[in-house]
Amino acid sequence: MVELETRLLAKNDKRAAHNRGWFEGREILAINLVSSPGAGKTTLLERTIRDLKDEVPIFVIEGDQATANDGERIRAAGAAAVQVNTGTGCHLEADMVAQGLEELKPPAGAMVLIENVGNLVCPALFDLGEHAKVIVLSVTEGEDKPLKYPHMFLAADLMIINKTDLLPYVDFGLDTAIANARAVNPAITAIALSARTGDGMDLWYGWLRSHAESIGQPSMLPAKSPVANSAGHSK
Repeated sequence: MVELETRLLAKNDKRAAHNRGWFEGREILAINLVSSPGAGKTTLLERTIRDLKDEVPIFVIEGDQATANDGERIRAAGAAAVQVNTGTGCHLEADMVAQGLEELKPPAGAMVLIENVGNLVCPALFDLGEHAKVIVLSVTEGEDKPLKYPHMFLAADLMIINKTDLLPYVDFGLDTAIANARAVNPAITAIALSARTGDGMDLWYGWLRSHAESIGQPSMLPAKSPVANSAGHSK
């Protein structure tokens, strides 16, 4: 079983390295969004697309076990999207992303947002060739999620705490959640926002802007807010 898993991951990593080179050669920012089901990844993408589509070409690879619902939502928001249904699979793999790129054909300087299957276990193991992994945690899930699923939070570059508009109605401590994430991954950046109301979205766009510039893209997003390293605080 261990040998089979090793071979499977090695095959995926080889494909992921090819994807990474493809992205880098075209200065395409590729972001892998992961979360539990219902954390708000699709809503986050919809608002991001509506706000930024006139400034950078955005393409989306939408991963779900079944249905084309989320892909339809993404296209309605204004971005080209390809739906990848994994059936019984609980994560996207690098070859699925490669097939999606063949269909989407994003141009140089574009941004590719990959919405992974809702799962906090398997996607941590599978490199897709992305520039960064972003984990979306909603305030309705519980502040101890980073401690329960440490491998995913260790693999993430950024934690977005979503649905902050619900904070008055749930028992969730922002500072505690951030401290738990940093107990697992001291380098993780944290942003608190509400994709539904738009509060805090400028911090997310600032993070995207800084990473786009790091791969050689010209400044594509308006510099409105600094990148946050904790809820409401910038670094």
